[in-house]
Amino acid sequence: MASISWTESPAGSDTNELTVRKATMSDIHALLILINDYAANGIMLPRTEFEMSENIRDFCVAYLGERLAGCGALHFYTPTSGEVRSLAVDPRLKTRGVGRRIVEALEAEAVENQLHAIFAFTYVPDFFRKVGFHEVERGALPLKVWKDCLRCPKFQCCDEIAMVKALRPDAVLESSTEPDSVIVQLPQLKQT
Repeated sequence: MASISWTESPAGSDTNELTVRKATMSDIHALLILINDYAANGIMLPRTEFEMSENIRDFCVAYLGERLAGCGALHFYTPTSGEVRSLAVDPRLKTRGVGRRIVEALEAEAVENQLHAIFAFTYVPDFFRKVGFHEVERGALPLKVWKDCLRCPKFQCCDEIAMVKALRPDAVLESSTEPDSVIVQLPQLKQT
């Protein structure tokens, strides 16, 4: 994965080089602290060590020197669609491009795996708009993508916003209700 440099070094960092890479098992402890701090504030679902171990291959991490700056995961749902999830940035490093770099890395992985579209459920739709996602009705997403929602305490009154990004031109259909908007058709597997 690529790395970027900042012109100014954030306070307390031993380097100004941000490195984004695939997560390894040795990252689990730091990932749990970051993700579960957000979960404690009701911003994302908590994760356990077991869940992180099981899903570590979905994650990429951003490090500023020895310090975990952020993380995100690309979880595959169908052969043509995946979810960007568990996107978290150290609060002291927000607005520094960490989240953007993580999403870019996840998107590159999605393209490499020939996905047609990626989606996310978020409380920060403006961030996702800046990286090319479009808001959609949650009902536009296949029900199977809601499997994590079943264990969420906000399931009956969810306030997250569904966002989608088409990765191929054939994944986009124009919306008949709003002329300037697009809806992404998440491909469904054919029944055999």
